[in-house]
Amino acid sequence: MGKTSARWWVVLGLLILSGCAHKATGKVDNSDQPYRIGREDLLDVAVWRDADLSRTLPVRPDGFISLPMVGEVRAEGRTPTELSDEIREALKPYVQEPRVTVVVREVNSSRVFITGEVANPGAYPLRGRVSILQAIALAGGFTDFADRDGIVVLRRSGADGSTIPVSYSELVDAPDKNEPLILRPGDTIVVP
Repeated sequence: MGKTSARWWVVLGLLILSGCAHKATGKVDNSDQPYRIGREDLLDVAVWRDADLSRTLPVRPDGFISLPMVGEVRAEGRTPTELSDEIREALKPYVQEPRVTVVVREVNSSRVFITGEVANPGAYPLRGRVSILQAIALAGGFTDFADRDGIVVLRRSGADGSTIPVSYSELVDAPDKNEPLILRPGDTIVVP
């Protein structure tokens, strides 16, 4: 009875440990998202035929911009079209049929953060479509102690954000089956 009991515990232990293995990346949402204005971005706000109301201004650290006759307007987290619509509505009492255009002149807020067991942890600018593999390369690659299959991406978009497990070996060994994760502004890559 002792050997059967011991074998049962070993099998149970192996089953539990196999359930703790890291998940494959599998399908991820790599669809293009509309650009959302962020802190430190530089905006051109143009009011047609009204040079006094048109401005080039940065988004402040609190996420707002200030405009004459409009006052404080939250810019962070909005698309340029959403922001121009709000400014247009705020100008209606002062300007007859205002036409407002918001253009992002400089993108300064679009960054990803890489921390943990990489050669150069820190913040990196996100220019274009950058995969998780490319971001790790930007950070100088893994250190000797990195858990390559325990990578986690913390995504802050959405109400609560999400945690996305990533297995480096599955991305490299089976690139046909696992689409690499395309990073979004504000993502944090944790390499344990």
